[in-house]
Amino acid sequence: MRTPGPTTPGTADGATAATLEERVTGALVGAAVGDALGGPVEGYSPEQILERHGGRVHGIVGPWNGDAWRTARPIAPYHKGDGHVTDDTLMTHALVRVYDTVRDHLDAYAVAEHLVPDLMTRPRWIPELEAEALPLQRVFLAEKWLAARIHYGHVDPREAGTGNIVNCGAAMYIAPVGLVNAAHPAGAYAEALDVAGAHQSSYGREAAAVLAAAVAAACTPGATPDSVVAACLSLAKDGTRTAIEAVCEVAARYTDFESALGPLREAVAPYDTVGPDYRAPSLAARRPSRLHAIEELPVALGMLVVAGGDYRHAVLGAVNYGRDCDSIATMAGALAGALGAPVPEDWAKAVAEASRLDLWQPAATLTAVAREVFERDVARRRAHERAFTAIGGAGCSD
Repeated sequence: MRTPGPTTPGTADGATAATLEERVTGALVGAAVGDALGGPVEGYSPEQILERHGGRVHGIVGPWNGDAWRTARPIAPYHKGDGHVTDDTLMTHALVRVYDTVRDHLDAYAVAEHLVPDLMTRPRWIPELEAEALPLQRVFLAEKWLAARIHYGHVDPREAGTGNIVNCGAAMYIAPVGLVNAAHPAGAYAEALDVAGAHQSSYGREAAAVLAAAVAAACTPGATPDSVVAACLSLAKDGTRTAIEAVCEVAARYTDFESALGPLREAVAPYDTVGPDYRAPSLAARRPSRLHAIEELPVALGMLVVAGGDYRHAVLGAVNYGRDCDSIATMAGALAGALGAPVPEDWAKAVAEASRLDLWQPAATLTAVAREVFERDVARRRAHERAFTAIGGAGCSD
């Protein structure tokens, strides 16, 4: 594993100066670090986190149940904590490998032809299991759905997400789509909507598309948290749009996450189907709806607004929010990193070492792919312009 280099530019105006490589690296490393910080407190409330840790979480912490992590939850004996990434990062890196293979835009068929076999056939180091295993053996049931529907059920990949529980399963690893479509939110939205159709439906699929658009928007020179939210609102539909608008309107009133924790939860509650007790979901939880939204995306955007785009503040706000905070912190970390905010090098190095993963190589890979895809897009656009002009359309201007 190589020594990490800087994940963001060393200038005061990082959001303007950051290069494509720096933004891709900041987003992917930032997402993984957020994931690792949020994992050990996932599923708990801010009050429970405060009591368990004697204060707010300000960095890497150990498992919630200490040395008893293997047996405290025998149905899920995962070593969450101590800098271990979760399935959010495992799935993100898997999607980067698909891009590395295809070297072009992806669709639902790419998920079927490349992502599903990757999860099912290639053992990899799983930090939470402290062993090599098939990624499919670690991912949540909503991700195992991919194998059940596509590999075993032979369902059309474009429709395979229908029937799955509606959650953040696709959104949590969709950031690479936004990075390949850097500075083109509408393109990222359309591509992610297709990719996520293999995994999710309804507002779970919509959230994936909007998060990809948000990451793409964050890569735009001069982007700010407000411009990222504006890009989301210009594309988001139904309950996802109204939830983002409600949460970010509240977030704009705060500049520290501590005072924003309760208000952000209150703002998103009308759109969240899980209910007040995250570990005991309501009977209406995770069902398709045009009126609802996943909780994670609006809150991640809200924390980005509260933090003014600062990586550390946004991620720690997401972590201490509790509930599905590993995914919230993954999203907040990806967005802040894409904006050019510095990812603390000590956190990144500790997470990489604890998880036994190179967090920087996927970013180098995806940066190269993004450049290749852009060149392909330019060539395809020029060919279309010539053809359109040839049949009497408006002439091209260089």
